[in-house]
Amino acid sequence: MSKLGNLGARLHRGEVGYDFIGNRKIWYGLSILITITAILGLTVRGLNMGIEFQGGAVFTTPKTSVSVSQAQEYAEEASGHDAIVQGLGNGGLRIQVGGLDTAKSDQVRTELAKDLGVTEDKIAAELVGPSWGEQIAAKAWTGLAVFMILVVIYLAIAFEWRMAVAALVALIHDITITVGIYSLVGFEVTVGTVIGLLTILGYSLYDTVVVFDSLKEGTKGITKQTRWTYSEIANRSINGTLVRSINTTVVALLPVAGLLFIGGGVLGAGMLNDISLSLFVGLAAGAYSSIFIATPLVADLKEREPAMKALKKRVLAKRANAAAKGEPLDVDERDDFEDEAAVVGQRARRGGRAPEHRG
Repeated sequence: MSKLGNLGARLHRGEVGYDFIGNRKIWYGLSILITITAILGLTVRGLNMGIEFQGGAVFTTPKTSVSVSQAQEYAEEASGHDAIVQGLGNGGLRIQVGGLDTAKSDQVRTELAKDLGVTEDKIAAELVGPSWGEQIAAKAWTGLAVFMILVVIYLAIAFEWRMAVAALVALIHDITITVGIYSLVGFEVTVGTVIGLLTILGYSLYDTVVVFDSLKEGTKGITKQTRWTYSEIANRSINGTLVRSINTTVVALLPVAGLLFIGGGVLGAGMLNDISLSLFVGLAAGAYSSIFIATPLVADLKEREPAMKALKKRVLAKRANAAAKGEPLDVDERDDFEDEAAVVGQRARRGGRAPEHRG
């Protein structure tokens, strides 16, 4: 941990680092490729919608010696539809069959009682109408739209509209990848999936806002100096918060991975699969997009501004002039600018006045 802490300090001071901004085309291309794959998966395979959305019946049986696979065969023979069977902790089974009405549900219940060797009154049957799923889906879309609008407004006020746009693109990127992986894996989309998707939105923004806050402080008074371009400061902001982003993401992923691989895979808990897969993929995609998508996109948008273009020309001209004279880069001055930017941020947070730049 001490080595990781030392690495974080060195990244923050700029002693080491990776050129995320300079290699942004690689990350853009990779993200586009993953997104296209996700969209193709949705188009070709579609989503495996749960019974809550397509309607049908859910049968819960008491403890039985019949295996899950055998029970699935019984259910499909009795109903004529595909069935999803999950083992319960008490030894019973949860059988989902889509597309059943009340009369057909009663018939399937009777057949299952015979096949499973239990009395019919011991099998609990619940009929779910598709309209209920439609209402959930409509509310989920409404919640997503409201969330997106509020995020854009907040980020535009707290930072600037370019950062709001970049964060919105990163969110859409994360949701598309998560839904696409759901389609490719074939997991059932249930209410738990919707909950997981809505939950990852906040996680996806967390690392992005951390980097944006560092970038905002680091670029105060940027046009009054000729040492750094906007993209270079953005790159140092990513490197400076990199270890923190990795730590928070790993800490968040560990319990979710436990739910997914142990709770869902080993114990066979279906609802845990539904929630944990969306959380796991969303958390990983959110950490990726905050580093490789959101901040580089902000840098691209900012570098289009006339002031940033002029700054870049001045910075490059100064470096070219120094190189022509055989002079070393003015490292001390660059550090002075960073130190002063940090003081500006600290005083701004305390409500004090920021000093004027003397560079």
